[in-house]
Amino acid sequence: MNVRLETTSEASADDLNIVLNGLTAYNEADVGPADRLVLVVLIRDAQDKVIGGMFGYTSWGWLFTQALFVPEQLRGQGMASKLLEQAETEARRRGCKGAWIDTFNPRALKAYQRQGYEIFGELPAFVGERTRTFLKKAL
Repeated sequence: MNVRLETTSEASADDLNIVLNGLTAYNEADVGPADRLVLVVLIRDAQDKVIGGMFGYTSWGWLFTQALFVPEQLRGQGMASKLLEQAETEARRRGCKGAWIDTFNPRALKAYQRQGYEIFGELPAFVGERTRTFLKKAL
C-alpha cells in the first residue's frame, strides 16, 4: 500500500472523525462497547446564566472529568466538591465503578484529594515547575 504522512494543525471534522471512528470500532471489537455518554454539571447564577461547572463523560464504567471551573466568587466554599459529588452520583447511576481526573493546579489537587481521589501518576515539570497529577477514585 502506497501512503504518505501529513502533519497539520488544521484537519477537517471529517478527517478527525475517520480517525476517531476507526479507533472506536477497533476498541469496541477488542473490549466491547464504550457506552460513552457526556456528563455535565453546570453552575447557574440568579439570572440562569452559566457561570461555571464541570464536563466530561462516562465510558467503560468510568467517569472522566475533562474540565472543572469554579468562578472566583464561589471558590473556597466547597463548590468543586459539590460539582464532583453530583457528577459521581450520576456516574454511579450509569453503573460506573470509578472516576479519574487530572490537574496541574496545586489548589485543585488538594480539593480532589479532599473529595477522596488518590494519585496514580504524575508528569513532573509539565508546565514550568508544576507537576501534572492524575487521580482516581472508586465509586
